[in-house]
Amino acid sequence: MGLCGSIATAQAASLPADVDGTRIINADKEPGNWMSTGRTYDEQRFSPLKQITDANVKGLGLAWQYKLDYNRGVEATPIVVDGVIYTTGSFAVVYALDGATGKLLWKFDPHEDMTRAGEFCCDAVNRGVAVWKGHVYVGTNDGRLISLDARTGQSVWQADTIVDHSRSYAISGAPRIVHGKVIIGNGGAEFGVRGYITAYDAETGRQAWRFYTVPGDPGKPQETPELQMAVKTWTGDAWYKQGGGGTAWDSMAYDPDLNLLYIGTGNASMWNYALRSQAKGDNLFLSSIVAINPDTGAYVWHYQTTPGDAWDMTATQHMILADLPIDGVDRKVIMQAPKNGFFYVIDRATGKLISAEKYAPVNWASKIDLKTGRPVFTGEASYWTKKGKVLVRPGFWGGHDWQPMSYNPQTGLVYIPKHVFAVTYENTPDYQYIMNKKHFYQLGVAAADMKDDPADMEKWARSWTGSLLAWDPVKQKKVWEVPYKTIYNGGTLSTAGNLVFEGTADGRVVAYRATDGEKLWQSPAQSGVIAAPVTYEANGAQYVTFMVGWGGAFPTFAGAASLDAGVRPWAQVLTYRLGGDAKLAEAHFAPLPIPAPPAQTASAEQVMQGKAEFNGHCSQCHGINAVSGGVVPDLRRLSAGQHQMFASIVKGAFQQLGMPSYDGVLTDEQITLIHDYLIKRAYDLKAETQNPGSPVTN
Repeated sequence: MGLCGSIATAQAASLPADVDGTRIINADKEPGNWMSTGRTYDEQRFSPLKQITDANVKGLGLAWQYKLDYNRGVEATPIVVDGVIYTTGSFAVVYALDGATGKLLWKFDPHEDMTRAGEFCCDAVNRGVAVWKGHVYVGTNDGRLISLDARTGQSVWQADTIVDHSRSYAISGAPRIVHGKVIIGNGGAEFGVRGYITAYDAETGRQAWRFYTVPGDPGKPQETPELQMAVKTWTGDAWYKQGGGGTAWDSMAYDPDLNLLYIGTGNASMWNYALRSQAKGDNLFLSSIVAINPDTGAYVWHYQTTPGDAWDMTATQHMILADLPIDGVDRKVIMQAPKNGFFYVIDRATGKLISAEKYAPVNWASKIDLKTGRPVFTGEASYWTKKGKVLVRPGFWGGHDWQPMSYNPQTGLVYIPKHVFAVTYENTPDYQYIMNKKHFYQLGVAAADMKDDPADMEKWARSWTGSLLAWDPVKQKKVWEVPYKTIYNGGTLSTAGNLVFEGTADGRVVAYRATDGEKLWQSPAQSGVIAAPVTYEANGAQYVTFMVGWGGAFPTFAGAASLDAGVRPWAQVLTYRLGGDAKLAEAHFAPLPIPAPPAQTASAEQVMQGKAEFNGHCSQCHGINAVSGGVVPDLRRLSAGQHQMFASIVKGAFQQLGMPSYDGVLTDEQITLIHDYLIKRAYDLKAETQNPGSPVTN
């Protein structure tokens, strides 16, 4: 059985999910488990398991599969403790599965408030759970943190994490647990909120501390000295009325020796730097890595990757702790490849920048000044100073988005799900921006504007490409790269078997040789894979598990580009082992009808007004120019009955199906204009079927 097996047996005999800080810190002593989101507190996502290697990975076969309840975006990293998998699907449904067989042990549905589905930003996704001393913890899109009994899946306690229910706060990230405190951030910066991260007692759910990531009312004393410092980097009060943003919606890492918790903060609300802060100041702590004391929530240091962020270049992307040999000296570093296109290596004790180089195409800055730690802005991306559309590289999904990267200490390489992504931004000062209204994006800028013409949409779709990038963080250079047809591929896992595992947007699960990127194995996933895989042991065998399910920000907002991936949503868990011989069950996709639209009675001017209203208020879920990526209904395909009751649907008739009510938010005139535009797009769709190969019609 060996050491790993004996430890697992002893633990399993006591209490399910009996994890504490000591077990996580000593995770390498029981490599068959995956006890925290990044496996270890340093979030390297590297497994010492090597039963599966580059020499035998071709023998991987399906061991089992499990169908999830909702065919929406699946972003969870599973937790595996003593042979049991704890994971989530869409709408924060929690599953406990037998790691060897896939048998369901229990399921918990938090019954998220479907009337708030329009406030979830980027699909009804959830990035997974945390476990601690016999409990499982999950955050919900409607803002609750829930503790479950790991044996039964029954709720133990629930905490409301939202400070202001008049704003569109949500949770999509996975909790982390340090010293008995469950730590969770919130999302919602696009909707106009003030960012913060909170710690709760794991036993009772009582709040231990809260750290605000942007200042409060500038006319009043701030809650903490660091916010008093930060408020001086903002100008005016528009940002405060809007909320400020800076939400800590995803990545964290923890150093037990330094007792520092690292959080990544997000974009501003509004994006538009001129409207938000009169184009002045760094606007702390937007788009920053912030080190805090996990016991008290006290600020220690920060490093801001994108001062005055005006493009949604968040620093919420995955952070990795490692000890690297730099200039002949071992340095304790934190590494990040945030959206802005630069790979950062930072001293994790002090926050001092060590190095930063471009890992993706960038035009907003020429370099990072190593003396000051600040970017050297080019001015090319300063849309608030220009007329017309301004091309920005990388755009709002960045050179790398939330999908986790991994670090292999044996190869010394970081494996990044890279994007090549550029979009236009346009300052439109005459537009009546929505402020402080739930459900609505509040960006202050027109982004990713496209013509209805399929050729224009296809041009953009084909220009957004992805890759798996192997990056040397010491030399700050590419070692190898595998190209993909589109962005938004899955997170990565690296192992001691000299392997890198990744799922792809075009519906595959793949293994590469870690040293040179040679593809050694792949298998169909039936849908896009955006989550990061994990590996573990059960009954002496090594398994690799992929969470499969197309969704998230890219397929909902950029439907035309998403369709170019050639997949549709189908959510399931796929688990592989050497010699696995299970047969992949067939996926069942509903037909896509093209109903006859009603007569168009609107003028061309009204249709164009409707387009602006639609893209301003509806595109974050139903796609730019009403081209859905398949995650939510394609509104070009409304039935005759749905056209007849369109206004009622917008005003709440389908709330319990996840379509929120906009009654009292959108006027009757706005609803009519949006409907006029959708009728036009329905006729466009009928015409486009003459060219079935176009990605915008599939």
